[in-house]
Amino acid sequence: MSTATLEMPTAATATDTILSLNNIEVIYDHVILVLKGVSLQVPRKGIVAILGANGAGKTTTLKAISNLLKAERGEVTKGSIVFDGERVDRMSPSELVRRGCIQVMEGRHCFGHLSIEENLLTGAFTRRDGNAAIKRDLEKIYELFPRLKQRRNSQAGYTSGGEQQMCAVGRAMMSKPKMILLDEPSMGLAPQIVEEIFEIVRRLNAEEGVSFLVAEQNTNMALRYATYGYIMETGRVVMDGEAQMLRENEDVKEFYLGVAEGAKKSFREVKSYKRRKRWLS
Repeated sequence: MSTATLEMPTAATATDTILSLNNIEVIYDHVILVLKGVSLQVPRKGIVAILGANGAGKTTTLKAISNLLKAERGEVTKGSIVFDGERVDRMSPSELVRRGCIQVMEGRHCFGHLSIEENLLTGAFTRRDGNAAIKRDLEKIYELFPRLKQRRNSQAGYTSGGEQQMCAVGRAMMSKPKMILLDEPSMGLAPQIVEEIFEIVRRLNAEEGVSFLVAEQNTNMALRYATYGYIMETGRVVMDGEAQMLRENEDVKEFYLGVAEGAKKSFREVKSYKRRKRWLS
């Protein structure tokens, strides 16, 4: 691999960064070290992907940002998380939502006993700008997701997986976010629905200026829509770069798409790859 390939650019400069994780560590039950010196940046109005296999630490990274770790006896023990110029790793989840950062959980997690419209309205719970503004935004969501308008009175638990994912994204948009943390949006969905979800992400990013940090195992799809990517393995960032560079990197292709000598390879086994150990800096 050439030296030029290894000189990876950062995702954003300090002046246009909406989210910055600086060398964070996460521990569960005061004992289990899960994230080990993770650093990443998301540019304002950008789409950034976190890639990796199950157990790599993608979901834990998102929960560290959204401050949902305490519900699972986890905590950020080192480093800092800065959102929109303000340190947020000691805030409550509701305070972070009010500041414009919200997470769409893996597996959708709609309220099954509520209608689609009632689910969407729960996303506006923290807003204080009046019913008229909320109603206008609800109509915008129905313009983005025509299928939800057709099912607005249906119980969410009886809708399809794709409709529930649309509902979860729409509910997040009802909070008027500056940034959405999207966890495994393709999980359990047909390829056509996955592409539809990612097209909506692109549209929200372009038209509404919402930044996205997407944790995803579907590498091909994520790198088609993201501008920058981070690859995680066993709680560390082992590689990062522009999406185009990652798509063309032979080690990335082999790790996610190919088979070497009868088994999938790990970055630990790729001798030609010089890992960038930012967590040691």
